[in-house]
Amino acid sequence: MLNTHTLHHGDEFDNIDWNYHRWIAPGEGDSRSPCPGMNTLANHGFISRDGKNITIPMVLKAADGTIVYNNPVDPVLNLALKLALLTTDAPDSFTLDDLKLHGTVEHDASISRLDYALGDNLHFNSTVFSTLSESNPDSDVYNTTSVGQVLEERLALAKKENAELANTIKERQSQLLEASLFLSAMGDPRTGVAPKRFVQIFFREERLPLAEGWKRPASPINSASLITLMTQLNEASQTKGPWLPSSLTTCPWVRLQPEGAAIVWPPQLSNA
Repeated sequence: MLNTHTLHHGDEFDNIDWNYHRWIAPGEGDSRSPCPGMNTLANHGFISRDGKNITIPMVLKAADGTIVYNNPVDPVLNLALKLALLTTDAPDSFTLDDLKLHGTVEHDASISRLDYALGDNLHFNSTVFSTLSESNPDSDVYNTTSVGQVLEERLALAKKENAELANTIKERQSQLLEASLFLSAMGDPRTGVAPKRFVQIFFREERLPLAEGWKRPASPINSASLITLMTQLNEASQTKGPWLPSSLTTCPWVRLQPEGAAIVWPPQLSNA
């Protein structure tokens, strides 16, 4: 059961009952997603611990009180959650496992999951993650430069390994947004600098690294701050040439349903 009395706006983050919201690993029958952020919220009980019957208001409230700073109506988070509803036939909720549906929220060239065409796109993959974990070796932080280079390397590897790679502007924007989010949530939203130890725990354990000293950033995370970091990541991820769409379908598309043959909008075309 979700405790609805422990999350509040503004500076009441420090009043959260962390005993109630202690980290608990998912049990048998619990649902989890390809997104470490959503899984972390479930593992701490800020959304349903079983990962089922997740609603948009539930996630907005949880994010507002933990990772995102007092900004529940920011369009970036709202848009991602609305796309999440397309992964299920339920009218107003989803399970975390639904989010693995390829082509809606989930995407190729992830920094922590295999591509859909290559195998398990749901669970954390340490080999895939090594591209990030081994980056910036002479520093104890990640930043937009080092993570941008990781995004470039992951895409280059995906191009070699995945003949069915989806690499349109939609996937590109998702990769940049997700990178800006974890740098902001685990570090400083103003600079995009995050301690490696926090990021490692966030991805590997899907846990808020409270015992290691993490606190919610004092600066707000919103569309303006994320776009700033996305711009820096975009520049840093094109050291070997400009990013270009490189898939069978170069037009961005969204899968509209979970069952049967893929139905996408706009219709998939070989030339855009």
